[in-house]
Amino acid sequence: MFLGAHAPKLDDKGRVILPAKFREELASGIVVTRGQENCLYVFTAREFENIHEKIRQAPVTNKVARDFLRVFLSGASAETPDKQNRISIPANLRQYAGLTHDLAVIGAGNRVEIWDARAWDEYLVAHESTFSDTEEEVIPGLF
Repeated sequence: MFLGAHAPKLDDKGRVILPAKFREELASGIVVTRGQENCLYVFTAREFENIHEKIRQAPVTNKVARDFLRVFLSGASAETPDKQNRISIPANLRQYAGLTHDLAVIGAGNRVEIWDARAWDEYLVAHESTFSDTEEEVIPGLF
């Protein structure tokens, strides 16, 4: 499970060093793709296969499912960390997420998310009070 927040830098070649806490689980290969809220999702290859299988089960006649599949998979890039534990982030994904030099890499359970540091800070400011003020059961059985 991926947890925590980290602040690595994006180098001039579009590479990022994976946080030490995530390296073992991601060492055998990953898939980076567009995430929601203009971040990037990073999945282990196995988790990505599981998600793809679930997406494939949606009816091809469902326009929302087709749209989601196209956007999600067309941005996907299989990567293997190098010996310095860096992964390359393709230019189209860096542009989609608005990545600059300073990043926020967060653990989100079954995935890692890569955000531009400023965008992550703005997201937290906008959503922390909603999280704190939640009074009803949003996730069944949690509270």
